[in-house]
Amino acid sequence: MGLIENFRNIFKIEDLKNRILYTVGILMVYRVGSYITLPGVDANQLINNTGNAADSLLGLFDLFVGGAFSRAGVFALGIMPYITAAIIIQLMGAVVPYFQKLQREGEEGRRKITRLTRYGTVGITAVQAIGFSINLMSTAPQAIVVNEVFFVITSMIVLTAGTVFVMWLGERISERGIGNGISLIIMIGIIAALPANFYNEVTTKANAILVIIEVAALILVIAAVVMLTQGTRKIPVQYAKRVVGRKVYGGTTQYLPLRVNAAGVMPIIFAQSIMFIPSTIGSFFPENETVQFLTQWSVDFTGVTYSIVFFFVCMFFTFFYTAIAINPKEMADTMKRQGGFIPGVRPGKQTVEFIDNILTKITLPGSIFLSFVAILPAIAVGLFGVTPGFALFYGGTSLLIIVGVALDTLQQIESHLMMRHYDGFMKTGRIKGRRRA
Repeated sequence: MGLIENFRNIFKIEDLKNRILYTVGILMVYRVGSYITLPGVDANQLINNTGNAADSLLGLFDLFVGGAFSRAGVFALGIMPYITAAIIIQLMGAVVPYFQKLQREGEEGRRKITRLTRYGTVGITAVQAIGFSINLMSTAPQAIVVNEVFFVITSMIVLTAGTVFVMWLGERISERGIGNGISLIIMIGIIAALPANFYNEVTTKANAILVIIEVAALILVIAAVVMLTQGTRKIPVQYAKRVVGRKVYGGTTQYLPLRVNAAGVMPIIFAQSIMFIPSTIGSFFPENETVQFLTQWSVDFTGVTYSIVFFFVCMFFTFFYTAIAINPKEMADTMKRQGGFIPGVRPGKQTVEFIDNILTKITLPGSIFLSFVAILPAIAVGLFGVTPGFALFYGGTSLLIIVGVALDTLQQIESHLMMRHYDGFMKTGRIKGRRRA
């Protein structure tokens, strides 16, 4: 009953209702755009194109853009070039002094970083658009009804404009809607493929009990991923008392939360980007048998060799990204400036070593579990016979994105409900009697 009541309260709050409806409207625009085919492409000829099978890496990419890649839609590249540009800028912020300076400049620095990210998105999209058009001409030449050179040029322009438009839609959701717009666009593209893949799984399995077991297993995996996403290690921090005028501040114990999975979904995204490299090299030398032999393992994400390599690459990037995202020295310095200290630990170097030690201890099991989640789709296909399309929802980037974005959006909705409850339903709020007074 509490859940139903909260759902009703959403539509009682005018601002929250408008934000949700605005978000839904923007997402509908994105979904409609994913079905608009590129100029010069015969959509009917793409139906028989099997070049982007579900068990291939291109099929995995197609999942993130809601099927627009296989349909050669104007949003075929989706928001992924923007994500790539943001990752590059973030990595450069850890090693390039100029970007480090921008990160310390506050709001002005963030605006410059956002502008550079947008420029990088345009450049990355233009390059990927050329590769997309060439790949489409090789896998489905019968679908191209115009001159090849003209098709490459127009595709580059349209796909770049499409990605920039999707980026703009995401920013509008973040500004006027609810939740993180970029993340919601990725999530809605993934969820859009779930009904068709689930229907395919049901029709493929002759035994209904197997389908029920698979759904139950999926629910358990989702619960485990939620625990991983929400898991934190709280370090007690004591703040000394200080007198300012007639008031006494401090003297309380707060907690420094360290997330078990501080890196989020980024290690899997990094790892998948690395795993694309061998197959990309193989595509450049299709006639070279040696190159094809050395890169064949990277084509099928359900293979044993691919899963083993993917597992350890995910572990490496979990530690790598955590080291970039969390700076124990900066935490210790901030704590010291605010008059805080960890009980039993000296401020300064010992506090840095203490935080770093705890971070390492919780990151190790977190990286193992995250890497296991990353290869769960391959395990579901290889050991339990789940269809490749439906298996993608058992783990990897898709499940982590869905869980992370859903939790973040629900937390934002909950904060709106709590604020409105404090203002509108408590005695201190704007009740009817007070208005008449």
